[in-house]
Amino acid sequence: MLFKNVNEVIPCGMFSKEHFILLAITTFCIVIALKYTKNMKKEKVKNLIKKITIILWILEIIKIVFNIINYGIRDVNKYVPLYFCSLILYAGIFSGFCKGVLKKVGDVFLSTGGIIAGMVFLIIPLTSLTNYPAIHFISIHSFILHGTMVYIGLLMLITRYTTIEKNDIIYYSSTIIGISGIAYIVNMIFNSNLMFISQNYPGTFIEIIYNLSGIMFPIVMVILQATLPFYIVYIAYQKLKDKNIENVNIKINAQSDNKEEIYSH
Repeated sequence: MLFKNVNEVIPCGMFSKEHFILLAITTFCIVIALKYTKNMKKEKVKNLIKKITIILWILEIIKIVFNIINYGIRDVNKYVPLYFCSLILYAGIFSGFCKGVLKKVGDVFLSTGGIIAGMVFLIIPLTSLTNYPAIHFISIHSFILHGTMVYIGLLMLITRYTTIEKNDIIYYSSTIIGISGIAYIVNMIFNSNLMFISQNYPGTFIEIIYNLSGIMFPIVMVILQATLPFYIVYIAYQKLKDKNIENVNIKINAQSDNKEEIYSH
């Protein structure tokens, strides 16, 4: 069952009982993992990112081998890791093993785009549960990958391993645009749809964008992926940060008032 090809299995589908069970298990694991690692020091977070990246690459290689054995090499959509959610594989290397600009690129993607991409997939697992049952390597791998994206991104922000500044959009956008450029060239050669920027994806929200944008579809898709995830997290991050600062000021003022009251007596 775990490694049968798509023609030998019955997909469980989205919003099925099996989908919600996988979602609940993944969410539970994220919450528990954050509970036990939220006080990690930066060096330990970095080491954790390294270990997780290695594990994710091992799982990705198994997935690539599985898809090539079952479907051949002509359909590059199935085995070339050039999708938005695949970027955690490269961002993990940059964040955990590199320095300078490359490390910054990895940190920014993991703490912004990675969170959004992971959350969206867990709710709408288009590329796994629509083709495979819940108890299948592809489905389990997908929930591990995307659950890890959410966990790592939140951990980086909670532990302040990284902070998000407005100018970080430069690192984020340049990464997405660069990867999209490579994906578009591959798509032109192999008639593929890596990064979902070259063809319609019927039955999904991408189809709406495709119908509205017409010949501008590739550009529109790149712009959306290169901006929206970052700003969603950035705005939420700033609001939470401002709220925390406000709470700290309230506590400080309350303590000052108490001290003044004590001294006045």
